[in-house]
Parts: sequence; C-alpha cells; structure tokens
Amino acid sequence: MISKIALALTIIGALNWGSIGLFQFDLVGWICGGAGTLWARIIFTLVGLAGIWCISLLFSSPKERDR
Repeated sequence: MISKIALALTIIGALNWGSIGLFQFDLVGWICGGAGTLWARIIFTLVGLAGIWCISLLFSSPKERDR
C-alpha cells in the first residue's frame, strides 16, 4: 500500500515538473495559493519522500514490490 501511495505522489510530482518545464506553470503552487505556502511545502515534501521510497522499488524483486 505504501508503494502505491508513493507511486501516486511521484506521478503528481512528475506531472507538476512537466507543467513547469512545458508551460512555466507550477500546478501544486497554484492549487495551494503559492509555492511558498505551508500546504505547498507539505505536498512538495511528501512528493520528495515518495521519490526516495520509489528508489527502493528500483532495487527490489517483483515479489517484494507486490507487498
């Protein structure tokens, strides 16, 4: 379950970076009222932690990933 949550948050982060790269538009910052707001910083932190968690998925076997 944690891996699926981490994957969802990582996808959110990737979509946000894509919108920044293509359109110079920070979707998370826009939703939260600015990139420096507490809520935006919490989301950015959760996405970062999710990315760290997903690194472990690169080195795990398929059986371990299905847990």
